[in-house]
Amino acid sequence: MPFPTKRALRATSLTITTAILLAACANVEEQGVSGSGTHDPFESANRAVHRFNVGADRIVLRPVSRGYDAVVPDGLQTAITNASDNLSEPSRFLNHSLQGNGTGAARSAYRFLVNSTLGLAGTYDLAGAVGVEADDTDFGETLHVWGSGEGAYVELPLLGPSTTRDATGRVVDAVTNPMSYVLNADARSLRTGLNVADQVGDRARFGDTIDGVLYESADSYSQTQLLYLQNRRFELGIEAPDAYIDPTEIDTEGF
Repeated sequence: MPFPTKRALRATSLTITTAILLAACANVEEQGVSGSGTHDPFESANRAVHRFNVGADRIVLRPVSRGYDAVVPDGLQTAITNASDNLSEPSRFLNHSLQGNGTGAARSAYRFLVNSTLGLAGTYDLAGAVGVEADDTDFGETLHVWGSGEGAYVELPLLGPSTTRDATGRVVDAVTNPMSYVLNADARSLRTGLNVADQVGDRARFGDTIDGVLYESADSYSQTQLLYLQNRRFELGIEAPDAYIDPTEIDTEGF
C-alpha cells in the first residue's frame, strides 16, 4: 500500500527486488538525519514507482478494499487483524532482543503465548485486554538502535514509502521471522493470506484519508514522503512529539 497509515506496513507476500536494495545500499552513504531534512537522490525513479503504486491502488487495492469492507463483518475483520498481528510477535521478540530491550522482548513473548492459546490462535487480543499492548518494532529500528543512518528515501513497488535502512530491514525481517521456519506450507499460506487481508482492511479503514493524499493532493509523492519520514522519525525518537503528523487530520488542499 503506497501510504504509511500503519507502522507495520508489515511483511506480506509481495517480493522486494533484492538487486534494487543492494544497489541502493551500495551507492548511498548512510546519513544520520535530524530535523526535517530529506535525502532523495532517487527521486526520478521513486516518482515512477509512485505512479505505478497509485495506479495499482486505483485499479486493484482500492476497489478490493471497498468490497472487503462491504462483505466482511467488522468482527471478522478485527479477528483477522488480531491473528495477523499475533504472528508478528516472534519477529518483534527477536528485534527487541537484538536491541537490548528486555521489557519489549518479554512483552512480545507474553502476548504471543497468551493470544496464541487463550486467544484462539490470536484471533482475540486477550493480552491487550489486560493491558499488555503490542510494542511494535522491526529490524529497521534495530539498525537505528545499532547506529545505522536513515539513508536515502525510496518508494518500493507495491510496498510504498521506505528508506534504504528500512527496506533492508524488511528483507531481514522476512528472512529471520521464526514463524517462517516453524509453520508448515499450509500454515505459511494462511499467514500470507492473513497479512494480505489485514493490509486490505487497513486500506478500507483509512480509505478517505488515503484517497485524499493519493488523489486530491497537488503532489501526492511529496506528501506521502513527508508523512512517512515525519512519522517514522517520530516512532524512532528522532523528532519531537510535536513533529508527529496524524494522517487523519491532513489538509490535502495545502499540497
